[in-house]
Order: sequence, then structure tokens, then C-alpha cells
Amino acid sequence: SADNMAEKILTMEVVTPERYVIKTQADSIVVPAAEGYLGVLPNHAPLITSLRIGVVRYSLKGQEKKMAISGGFMEVADNVVTILADTAELAEEIDVDRAIAAKERALQRLRERKENLDYARAQLSLQRAMARLKAAGRD
Repeated sequence: SADNMAEKILTMEVVTPERYVIKTQADSIVVPAAEGYLGVLPNHAPLITSLRIGVVRYSLKGQEKKMAISGGFMEVADNVVTILADTAELAEEIDVDRAIAAKERALQRLRERKENLDYARAQLSLQRAMARLKAAGRD
């Protein structure tokens, strides 16, 4: 029946400490989970997982959209996917020039390899910049 069809959809909410990013429907969502990319489809089993820096892809009726996140958690329950991210930027919000500059800066720091602390921080900066560029469709 039509009712059955209507149920087979996910509602995705993305929230960061700063803002409410988006609430949307999706037929599939792929997130950067700690162990690798993880796909969520309607009627997925309840789940809580940590997320790493990367790209969230979500599609509705064949149209795919992307968002860059820098870590957090995802909860799946009753076809509602809640993502609590440290930061999240929708593809259209991403400042590509700034992300390219951040990537270059991070690569420069990694090449210099001064202190260990800086090295770890530069690696995270690089991952964040790459995720932004990927989400913006500018690999």
C-alpha cells in the first residue's frame, strides 16, 4: 500500500554545538564511522556510533547531497538518524578557496614536521580540509 511506501524513508537531523544544521528526509545515508564508511537505509537496526572527520552523503529520490563533518556521533532509531557533529558544513556552505588554503597550510606544516603536537594538529587540519573539498565536489 501507499502507507507502506511512505514509511520507508529516513529522517536525518544534524546538530552541532553551534547550530541546528539540517533536518531532511533521505532514502540512504552514508557516514564516516570510526571503522570506515557506514551506510544507513530505512529500517536499519538501532545503533549508536562515533564518527570521524569525513563526508556524509545522503540521497533522496536519486539526488545525492554531501556535507563535511569533523567527528561526533550518530544515533539511528526508528528511521530517525541523528548526527551530533563537532562541526558540519553543507556542500553549498563550504568556502572552497579557504579549504584549499587550509589544505596547503597543513601540508606545509606536515612537511616542516616541527613539534609532535603541531604534527598531530596539522594532520587533523588536513583531514578537515580534504573532507570539505570532497563534500564541495572538488576533490
